Amino acid sequence: MKVLMHTCCAPCSLSCTDSLKAEGLEVTAYWYNPNIHPWTEYVARRDCLISYAESISLPLIVDEDYGLREFARAVSDDIGGRCSYCYASRLEETAKAAIDGGFDAFTTTLLASPYQNRDKIIALGEELGKKYGVEFLPRDFRPNFREGNARAKELGLYMQKYCGCIFSEEDRYLKKINADRERFAQNK
Repeated sequence: MKVLMHTCCAPCSLSCTDSLKAEGLEVTAYWYNPNIHPWTEYVARRDCLISYAESISLPLIVDEDYGLREFARAVSDDIGGRCSYCYASRLEETAKAAIDGGFDAFTTTLLASPYQNRDKIIALGEELGKKYGVEFLPRDFRPNFREGNARAKELGLYMQKYCGCIFSEEDRYLKKINADRERFAQNK
């Protein structure tokens, strides 16, 4: 079975790729991540994935679409609910690419992270699979997440510090931002 695996980054792909190949599946990675910002982060993740895929002879399709403005417009009315848009937009493009490329199924490395909403991802994947007539593989890659990250560090792969969008980057620093607000508010 030929599987197109939406891939957010090289570290998350490690345990997913190994798991799928262990099932005897023919895996191709698919880069489509217009949610990742800023540009330097997008390039770091993309280029690391390209190098890693080459090093293990993993077929890779790069769908180049840095989409800061489109992403910001799409989530601006509901920044707190941005993940739903992010999941849906990337999974929909993956389902379309799976059909166009003659794949039997698709999945995503987003299912590797314990920080993502697994139930929402699976529901969207299954809905899009039905819409486009391609099977969605709702594998649970989470048990391999820590091991995959450890291997990624050993391999010297670029390890990101936040989910991907500029708002998740802000969330990463929220405690510091709030502490600075309090500190400087006292000086008024």
